[in-house]
Amino acid sequence: VDGPLFAGAWRADDDQALQEVAELADCYRATKEMALESGAQGTAFLTTVAETWTSPDFAHHAKILGSLGRPIAYAVAVAVAAADAGVPLRAALIAYFYAFAANLTSAGVRLIPLGQVAGQRIIEKLRGPVSAAAEAAMEIPLDDIGSAGALIDWTSMQHETQYTRLFRS
Repeated sequence: VDGPLFAGAWRADDDQALQEVAELADCYRATKEMALESGAQGTAFLTTVAETWTSPDFAHHAKILGSLGRPIAYAVAVAVAAADAGVPLRAALIAYFYAFAANLTSAGVRLIPLGQVAGQRIIEKLRGPVSAAAEAAMEIPLDDIGSAGALIDWTSMQHETQYTRLFRS
């Protein structure tokens, strides 16, 4: 879901289209925990980029997203910055998906008896799936996205009520 949302935000050709993608991204956070994680990351990303990069286009888009009055999904925030920086969509999606894979792998390296080299091998083995995900994300219309991850949503709801947790979602 994040891939097509990223592509939609990257391609947004006016303020209304960008707002619509940002609102749609909110709808795909099925649990409070996932919404909190994505919104916190997106807000932190937008704030950091706005404070360190003097791009009039990005400043305008950050203002438009800020006018929605709620946290912005991480995928949307990164897509806007990539588009405003002139990063081609395919390259931006690959970088976004690799960062996601690297974060998951890093968690695995810390939680599983898995060394750094094994972690790097895992990331290397994801080259094909990451490229395929980027290609698919560029082709799927926003009207066709959806999720059938009911078990993921259920476990997220269970996870957010646990007393002790290592990770947010």
